[in-house]
Amino acid sequence: MDRTRFLRNIFSFGLLSAFGCQMGNTKNGSSENKEGAKSVSDDDAIKKLKEELITAWNRSEMMTMANVEQMPKDYFTFKYTDEAMTFSEQWRHCIVFTCGQLAGRAEIENPYENVKLPVQMSKMEVIRELKNMYSFVRTSILELSESRLLSDCEFVGDTIPVWRLFYAMENHIIHHRGQCIVYLRLKGVIPKGFYGW
Repeated sequence: MDRTRFLRNIFSFGLLSAFGCQMGNTKNGSSENKEGAKSVSDDDAIKKLKEELITAWNRSEMMTMANVEQMPKDYFTFKYTDEAMTFSEQWRHCIVFTCGQLAGRAEIENPYENVKLPVQMSKMEVIRELKNMYSFVRTSILELSESRLLSDCEFVGDTIPVWRLFYAMENHIIHHRGQCIVYLRLKGVIPKGFYGW
């Protein structure tokens, strides 16, 4: 499904109604001016998309912080096998990967480009850097232009719109957060339950 049809379905109205139609006409060879076709509902759709992304990332931060705060500080270097990452490394990886992928593919400045985080971080360092990462993501969502948000980027052998990259990065965090829930259980901590999304 192409991104215009997908977003149109999400918002239950003609997302970028005129813009979307112009995109279709352009594919059929029409050279109509897209700029003149932009309507108020297009701005509303982009605003709603950004609000949805912010909501998803706020919820992600809440669940991540609950996970991290539950782990006793003495177990941040815990790993269940020699090959596995420690609890701290799991979160370090999420921070570096998320910021690096968003910066490189959305063409924004990477806050960690010239910062080398220690391989093993303390509980307070992990919490601080996670808060920095989530702040970076929210700021990026708010500051990205409509054209950049809707533009395509390459990701794992596919071409996706940049707005979808934000969901891909959250999916990556979900994967590691799930692993960290197992770390908590292995150290005798009962993870907090999550409701909603």
